Amino acid sequence: MLAVVVTLLLLVVLAVAVLGMVAVPARRAGREVLTERGTAAVAGLRERADRGGRPAGQEPERETVAA
Repeated sequence: MLAVVVTLLLLVVLAVAVLGMVAVPARRAGREVLTERGTAAVAGLRERADRGGRPAGQEPERETVAA
């Protein structure tokens, strides 16, 4: 079990290193990391988070309390 955990941690470190090798130089060169579609998706997620995760136009459900 310890070997599995250590292996997973090593893979996560490797993934972060590869991401850093690709994203950081691209960002320094002035290129955006996300595409237009990715930027739009992030903007939509932020709007949903501001509304509390509800779709547009949907009212929150009211809780009923039994007496």
